[in-house]
Amino acid sequence: MRLGVHVGYWGLGLSSQDQLAIVQEAERLGYDSLWVAEAYGSDAPTVLAWLAAATTRIKLGSAILQMPGRSAAMTAMTAATIDQLSDGRMLLGIGASGPQVAEGWHGQRYGRMLQRTREYVAVVRMALARERVEFRGETLELPLPDGPGKALKLTIAPVQERIPVYLAAIGPKNTALAGEIADGWIPTLFSPEHVAELRGPLEEGAARAGRTLDGFDIAPTVTVYITDDVETARDAMRPYLALYVGGMGSRRANFYNKLVQRYGFEDAAREVQDLYLDGKREEACAALPAELIDLVSLCGPKDVVRERIEVFRDAGVGTLMVSPMAWTADERLRQLRLVAELAA
Repeated sequence: MRLGVHVGYWGLGLSSQDQLAIVQEAERLGYDSLWVAEAYGSDAPTVLAWLAAATTRIKLGSAILQMPGRSAAMTAMTAATIDQLSDGRMLLGIGASGPQVAEGWHGQRYGRMLQRTREYVAVVRMALARERVEFRGETLELPLPDGPGKALKLTIAPVQERIPVYLAAIGPKNTALAGEIADGWIPTLFSPEHVAELRGPLEEGAARAGRTLDGFDIAPTVTVYITDDVETARDAMRPYLALYVGGMGSRRANFYNKLVQRYGFEDAAREVQDLYLDGKREEACAALPAELIDLVSLCGPKDVVRERIEVFRDAGVGTLMVSPMAWTADERLRQLRLVAELAA
């Protein structure tokens, strides 16, 4: 199992030099990859290109590029450019985002996302292979018919023969699609104890494509805080988990809330969501069960976290993307060193 560092959304309390120091220390410690997120603040490709110039070995992953924010062709252009700048270190994580961001920020209707994702990835693959892009799908058509557009091909070649494509997915159908068309899967709030039911859709998708999951990378994002004080560690997880379970979407469409319900926390998921959407965020944080926090996080004393890392390893995780829940550069560095020590 490889380690990755998830630097998350850019600029939330840390300077660019802080972030750079964290990434360079991760590279020194032997972390295999770094991953950058985007929502409606900083974009991921700019940060990845900047980090490419300051590192030499560590792989550069987007977790994720939002599909509604760029065309499939632009995603291919971006991935190829960063792959060239980094001498072949790009890992392309993409995802559908959610209806609030897609429609509220990007002005793109959110619907038919399974078919859209399938066709989007097909065009990205075609462009990165430097084929002349001619595509006729249900949601995507290139060139547009009855106009001056012409079929084009990418003018630059990636360094890698095949840039790995990762899909962020939570629901069973999206997860199956990842198993069918992607090289890796980026789950959030991943529970290794539920890997059998989570792995089922992946295998179903792989079977549709006539392949196995050999070489397929399961790469969950996992929040981390290591300390002898268990309650302090759990409390560090609460704002992040409450945001996703309670506030990342509406009452009708919160994929993370539904995931937690599938883990068996139906009542807690509804309570956290109600409190969060009513503006009672501290109460929403407090309503998160300790059992749920322990299930999807790495938190607590060293011996507990060491055992949990092994549980993730035994569950078939290929890349463990760790996101330290620490808000100073020094503490994040300390957490990264502890994870490296415990995973060795």
